[in-house]
Amino acid sequence: MARKKGRDISGWLIVDKPAGMTSTSVVNKVRWALAAKKAGHAGTLDPEATGVLAVALGEATKTVPYITDAMKAYRFTVRLGQATNTDDAEGEILRESAERPSDEEIKEALHQFVGDIQQVPPQFSAVKVDGERAYKRARDGEEMELSARPLWVESLIMLSRPDADHVELEMVCGKGGYVRSIARDLGEALGCFGHVLWLRREWSGPFEAKDGISVEEIDALAKTPELDAKLLPTEVGLADLPELRCTPEGAAKLRNGNPGMVIPGEADYGDEAWASFEGKPVAVGIFKAGELHPSRVFNLT
Repeated sequence: MARKKGRDISGWLIVDKPAGMTSTSVVNKVRWALAAKKAGHAGTLDPEATGVLAVALGEATKTVPYITDAMKAYRFTVRLGQATNTDDAEGEILRESAERPSDEEIKEALHQFVGDIQQVPPQFSAVKVDGERAYKRARDGEEMELSARPLWVESLIMLSRPDADHVELEMVCGKGGYVRSIARDLGEALGCFGHVLWLRREWSGPFEAKDGISVEEIDALAKTPELDAKLLPTEVGLADLPELRCTPEGAAKLRNGNPGMVIPGEADYGDEAWASFEGKPVAVGIFKAGELHPSRVFNLT
């Protein structure tokens, strides 16, 4: 079996994704620019969306689930008066309405989308229907009954109303939120239809768009130490978990996948935590009676 070529390089590169590029294309560019053996991202952005795309390299890919599960913030503009088949501006217009809500009506309607809500994904989305991606079936003209999924929305506020046809919103939500579904459902609630015109992910867990590197910078710095220097350490992906320090013996045991002794800290019995030794992550696991029981082990030297 052929071995994957590339460097064993680990860490996070925070990209400010441009419009018109898929998340996978960004990951492939980062992998090429850093000559990395392994790379992945924490949370897809639609091709036309911009903002934070956190790319994990090497051992940092083991921390991706913690960023995927983290809270995220989106700023977006809803075009009122039109429903599209994709729930964004890329799709075909299906229905139109001359009705336009007042600012007060919009603010009032936003309340029903805050807290624990049920959200039906867009027809053009990556959810699987009978083992196939929904967007593939939607492209073939099929209309599917997609099941509603739970979503936690921390806040949804109106930022501005540039004109009668447009409203700019900001949403902070948990894992699995579709901004396009919010736009579609808000339009339905207001009786005027709606779709996303423009979308930007402002932050995702500990990562912020304003700190992201552009694709142009990645191209300019490809295969240079300057690009390596922009990598954040692997453990940044574990920011939401308590850190426990290992004893040298504990670190050795954990590296072999066995429970290892840690120095008690912020974690309570049964908590998920990560263990470090000499400043580097050793493992993630469950803290019990002075030991960490590992679920993921890092191979960082």
